[in-house]
Amino acid sequence: MRIQLMVLPALLLAGCGQPVETAEQAGGAEALRDSLIHPSEKHFKSLRQLSNGGDIAEAYWSFDGTKLVFQASVPEWGDACDQIFVFNPFEEDLLNGPPQRITMEGRTTCSYFMPGDTTVLFASTHLHDAGCPKVPERRTDGKYLWPIYDSFDIYEADLQGKIVRQLTNTLGYDAEATLSPKGDLMVFTSMRDGDLELYTMKIDGSDVRRVTNLPGYDGGAFFSPDGTKLVWRASRPETADELAEYKDLLKQGLVMPTNMELYTANVDGSDMRKITALGKANWAPYWHPSGEKIIFASNHKSERGFPFTLYMINTDGTGLEQVSYGDSFDAFPVFSRGGKHLVFSSNRNNKEGSRDTNLFIAEWRD
Repeated sequence: MRIQLMVLPALLLAGCGQPVETAEQAGGAEALRDSLIHPSEKHFKSLRQLSNGGDIAEAYWSFDGTKLVFQASVPEWGDACDQIFVFNPFEEDLLNGPPQRITMEGRTTCSYFMPGDTTVLFASTHLHDAGCPKVPERRTDGKYLWPIYDSFDIYEADLQGKIVRQLTNTLGYDAEATLSPKGDLMVFTSMRDGDLELYTMKIDGSDVRRVTNLPGYDGGAFFSPDGTKLVWRASRPETADELAEYKDLLKQGLVMPTNMELYTANVDGSDMRKITALGKANWAPYWHPSGEKIIFASNHKSERGFPFTLYMINTDGTGLEQVSYGDSFDAFPVFSRGGKHLVFSSNRNNKEGSRDTNLFIAEWRD
């Protein structure tokens, strides 16, 4: 589940053209890579734009590190709402049309490669309705809400889109599943016990175990590189009024994601620690390959809730470091397994007035 860009203002960054990867134009490509990088972005050795238009996000690496699976809603590709796609970012780009499509129906979210890279995991509403579920109307009080569709269940499909198995089949929201690097467990968010909590299960859908047990939304979890810990985003209502509002929205299939902090714990939920206390929305965390740091998106410095910027922090909550800069939306950062590349979503380099969210890939420099 991701923040939709309907709440974000027009971008201030001017476009400089699209990346070109032909040998004949290598010099131009290098110049463009440099132009996409803010002078303060010292961790980006190079930066390449992979897409141009629509709303593309949550790109996750295959086990062999050669492919990305992502969700996208791109009108030019014929999508009315998010669908799942796979491509090789080192041999393809998305500038001239869609790559290999996995799904066609319903709304999908949070795809991830399964061990062996021949199937992918994702949540979908298609079994309930092949069309797109209704998007909540914008509230007159300006509060931003996420829909929690109770028709979401988790599926495994091959790369041609054939469903291999349905992994959840409970009443209520089941989504946001990701896999352990060991390939043995997945973690996901579910409403099956009446609140938005984290659960783990084996990759065949068996042995479901609850991880969290506190009021508030727990979601967007990822395993550490050694598979022993989790990091996730959570909202924690602190007053009776906040708790009442949270529960009332939940009854309507809604959640307000404007106040979230990051937590870590062992896979079984023990040794839970709050690692940020920044205020506003801190989310989309992902482990640095060292297992000692977390990269994430935050708007805690933003007066109007925008921009969203990438940060890194030590797992003990110290050493906060800003990674990306500028007035754009930067989120969903994901390291390749060896840490050589970082893929993330951004609306930097958009045309004026555009709210497109595109994929970018950076060569990472520690």
